[in-house]
Amino acid sequence: MSRITERFRTLHAAGQTGLITYLPVGYPTLAETPELVRAAIAGGASIVELGVPFSDPLADGVTIQRATNTALEQGTSMTDCIETVRELRAGGVDTPLILMGYYNTYLSYGLDRFCAEASTAGADGLIAVDLPPEEADALLAAARLQGLDLVFFLAPTSTDDRMANVAAIASGFIYCVSLAGVTGARTALPEHLPDFLAQVRKHTPLPLAVGFGIAGKDHVAEVGRIAEAAVVGSALVDMIDRAPAGERAAAVQRFVAELAAGTTVSASEQGR
Repeated sequence: MSRITERFRTLHAAGQTGLITYLPVGYPTLAETPELVRAAIAGGASIVELGVPFSDPLADGVTIQRATNTALEQGTSMTDCIETVRELRAGGVDTPLILMGYYNTYLSYGLDRFCAEASTAGADGLIAVDLPPEEADALLAAARLQGLDLVFFLAPTSTDDRMANVAAIASGFIYCVSLAGVTGARTALPEHLPDFLAQVRKHTPLPLAVGFGIAGKDHVAEVGRIAEAAVVGSALVDMIDRAPAGERAAAVQRFVAELAAGTTVSASEQGR
């Protein structure tokens, strides 16, 4: 059983919604990244996505584009991302860690090399944001060889055939994009979300995580009634932007703790 699967089973047994936080490696600085990850975990993050900086993050809005550009300007590399995982594990972190990036960064590094080094460092899974399931065979084979979960996206525009294709090969969980758009905090979740998730559930027993637009504990609680996890990225990065240097880790822990206040959903409320 992967660490990701085990975490979702533990959450389900406790009647809790998973809280998945996204932090770009190298932002605001590479040296701060491990401290911010530990702060997110201390605040209640169930799983942490470590963003691999890429020059053309087409699925991301201005907040994450700006953060990953800052990381690239400071020279953050794939090796740095893998070493960040290694440092976190060496420091005793046992929370599931997922490397999240765009396919070209993995391909240029070498898929077999990337998966082997990520696994050895202690990563539990991978996300290739722009990789469709029809073109995923090479990365899927390399990830499976190293025991890494490969997480795929589905969107409200996904067809039944696409949902079935993803369900056939995904592991860990399925990342359900809440809307047809880019990342970024929003004031309300889309009305179509329950119907979209119900359609995905026809194809898979895997946990479903909802991301894009999750901005506060009320959103997390709302997601928890229809899905197993909420993913928060842009709202967290926005908060880091506003925090004074030297106070960022404390601010991350406080913010994630506020989000985590929305993760306990009673059995009578659970629609999943």
